[in-house]
Amino acid sequence: MPLTIRIDAYGGPEQMKLIDVPIGEPGPGEIRIRHMASGLNFIDVYQRTGLYANPLPLSLGMEGAGVVEAVGEGVQHLKVGDRAAYASNPPGSYSEARVMPAKNVVRLPDAIDFETGAAMMLKGLTAQYLLKRVRPVEGLAPGDFVLFHAAAGGVGLIACQWAQALGLQLIGTAGSAAKCALALEHGAAHAINYSTEDFAARVKDITGGQGVKVVYDSVGKDTFEKSLDCLRPFGLMACFGNASGPVPPFAPGALAAKGSIYLTRQTLFTHIATRETTQLMADDLFDVVGSGQVKIRIDQRYPLAEVAQAHRDLEARKTTGCTVLTMPG
Repeated sequence: MPLTIRIDAYGGPEQMKLIDVPIGEPGPGEIRIRHMASGLNFIDVYQRTGLYANPLPLSLGMEGAGVVEAVGEGVQHLKVGDRAAYASNPPGSYSEARVMPAKNVVRLPDAIDFETGAAMMLKGLTAQYLLKRVRPVEGLAPGDFVLFHAAAGGVGLIACQWAQALGLQLIGTAGSAAKCALALEHGAAHAINYSTEDFAARVKDITGGQGVKVVYDSVGKDTFEKSLDCLRPFGLMACFGNASGPVPPFAPGALAAKGSIYLTRQTLFTHIATRETTQLMADDLFDVVGSGQVKIRIDQRYPLAEVAQAHRDLEARKTTGCTVLTMPG
């Protein structure tokens, strides 16, 4: 039986146990995939703690790459032996193998190795929808300023490169000088160390007092209020995570007072709700990675059995770029 990381109760990293789980054969619309690597994401922490509640017991992990072992009835875009990768619900990629819905699984181009595939799917598709599908009412054009928090993280480093390829001036924030340097190295036009600088004041300086068209924020509570102050009139605040905790309730009138600005809370899984959209977005991601415009940086690797330490390091903000879990053997 394949090994799987599972939790029986919400809580800290110690809740994750490595167990044997029978998986069986895929049903209609499903595949069985044998993982070569699995990706680590902050959403895994939210699910482990119960911030994002799921039925228990719960297998964790939202992205992976491997080889298709079996195909259920009705699945036509994949066949046994295909190299494949995905970002998908329900969770379960922290495992040697699993049965899962096929609609969000795509064929992995031969030029992209399994670790890169496992590292890039959730983070790369997130960067894709943020930069291409979550746009301000006035649109985005080359030369426009955007603000991206946690710019040295997995999504951030992809977004820095992709924004540069699109001609955008991405202002990245990070929590240390080293992380700021990493963002600049990957295409950010400017970098702000928010542990030592007032990022809202710096954004106004950089933009000549105008502000940015979009703020992309996965940090949440700690950056939300000042992020609103970074927007130009009719700008868009795009929240897509809560790394510092959820944003407390606020009065919608604040949006009017700050320039008739827009606020949205996004999730990848709305964007990849159909197989067709998943494939289109994945093709865009594969193209930009295949062309070399975006390089997937894997800075941490942990054996599957050491996933608790991986979570501790992620929550302590000790990681940069992408993190993958390697499979036994």
